[in-house]
Amino acid sequence: MRIDILTLFCDMCNSVLGESIIGRAREAGKVEINTRDIRNYTADKHRRVDDKPYGGGMGMVMQAQPVFDCFNSLCDEIGAKPHLIYMTPQGKTLTQERVKELSKLENIAILCGHYEGIDERVIEELQPEEISIGDYVLTGGELPALILADSISRMLPGVLSDDSCFEEESHYNSLLEYPQYTHPAEWNGREVPEVLLSGHHANVENWRREQSLLRTLQRRPDLLEKAELTENDKKFLDSIE
Repeated sequence: MRIDILTLFCDMCNSVLGESIIGRAREAGKVEINTRDIRNYTADKHRRVDDKPYGGGMGMVMQAQPVFDCFNSLCDEIGAKPHLIYMTPQGKTLTQERVKELSKLENIAILCGHYEGIDERVIEELQPEEISIGDYVLTGGELPALILADSISRMLPGVLSDDSCFEEESHYNSLLEYPQYTHPAEWNGREVPEVLLSGHHANVENWRREQSLLRTLQRRPDLLEKAELTENDKKFLDSIE
């Protein structure tokens, strides 16, 4: 998969994308993630890409032409039109289900807004999918774009050591993940649950499933409505409600 981030702050993105699992995945060729500087596509000698909003108001608005030319240059480079995503608080909230769907695409471009946003005309022209990471506002789209790129990349083959690394995580199957523990077996008077020390794999798996169900019921009961529950799951939930 190839992911291109269209941004005014390439260094900000590259510093994050070069670290940890995603950094190693890029080096190993498991995923290609590039940043593309929108400023390179302005005709302004000072590399300005923004101007005052028509109608007055605070702040500045990113101009349509540099964004348009940046995206078209990317299309020419790869010989195809990537699926374009615009990170905006006005978009649909990102879910793990949508992440799974996006991870199956070949090319994705992520557009990062800044200042007071982007001239609406280029949004109308390019028709991007609009995605939000939550009901709050940030200074730009770079952090949301990095979150999206990270969440997609870790779903790709070979990025994590095994599929089970993400299949048991929170939200993958519409359930929250069970509690995790490591050494020592006792810390600050708190002990690791005995079942995890038993070596009995079936009992461990059953405990983890029940803890996952319990945690989801307590913290995000809305997720249970779309979770695939077995009869045993339903009986367990009935026993604690």
